[in-house]
Amino acid sequence: MPKLQRLARLVASLLCCATLSAQSALSTDPAPDKANPAAIQTFQLPGHGALLNALVYVAAGAGPHPTVILLHGFPGNERNLDLAQSIRRAGWNVLFFDYHGSWGSPGDFSFTHSIEDTYAAIAYLRDPAKAANLRSDPANIVLIGHSMGGFVARYAAAHDPAIKAVALISAADMAVDTVESIPSAHRSMAAASIAAHFANEGMAPLAGCTPDSLAQEVIANADAWNIPNLAPALATRPVLVITSDDGLQPSNDAFVAALHKAGAARVKTLHLATDHSYSDKRIALQSAVLDFLATLPGK
Repeated sequence: MPKLQRLARLVASLLCCATLSAQSALSTDPAPDKANPAAIQTFQLPGHGALLNALVYVAAGAGPHPTVILLHGFPGNERNLDLAQSIRRAGWNVLFFDYHGSWGSPGDFSFTHSIEDTYAAIAYLRDPAKAANLRSDPANIVLIGHSMGGFVARYAAAHDPAIKAVALISAADMAVDTVESIPSAHRSMAAASIAAHFANEGMAPLAGCTPDSLAQEVIANADAWNIPNLAPALATRPVLVITSDDGLQPSNDAFVAALHKAGAARVKTLHLATDHSYSDKRIALQSAVLDFLATLPGK
């Protein structure tokens, strides 16, 4: 028993140190490293026939640094770059990009392209030459997505077992849950209401799509994108699910329940009473994400 107690105290001490380190990234700049300073690299990410606008916040130090791919939502007005800066101060690189047809990236926007673009970002980080240039660890990649970015992160991580962990911030269902509740023969009847929802979100930053084209895409892919069905593929990895008062909690709760049913043991949830952009909970949001990242193996 004394040995077990000492082990428990050691684990608690390590977790405490990790939390303190994570919290310091909210308020304290790291010591300058003249040989390997913190930096920003802007580039064009090759993605299925288009060069996407992208950047990497490179952490100070020789590394190799673990890397977060930070995925923005639909259409992407909240970019969460304050979160990216905090993650970098905690010793992580952060890759941020704009999907096909969004915010000036060439091509046509679609949910399918957004998923493919995420795979392209993962492949970029796994390229040995690119990893060396970024001082990054090609084997230690985490996906973090907000809103539609959470929809994409969840799907991409489920189909790539080498992704170390995933964090979902008000992950949207992109109307998949609605379509899945309708018998297949009648799903086309939902297109108009789904299209109206997308139009109300604001599509000015998006090119090559219409509200109806996106609605038809959801209807055509709803079964493949079924959210609870993704849970078994993620059950062995750490998952963070953060929700707010934006109406998306039921879908996320159903996904968490599916994770637990699949045997997941490393699921952390947090609800913050705020809006979809976490407008008055930015520090709480960053704190939760940093604490989660600090617990991951290899960090």
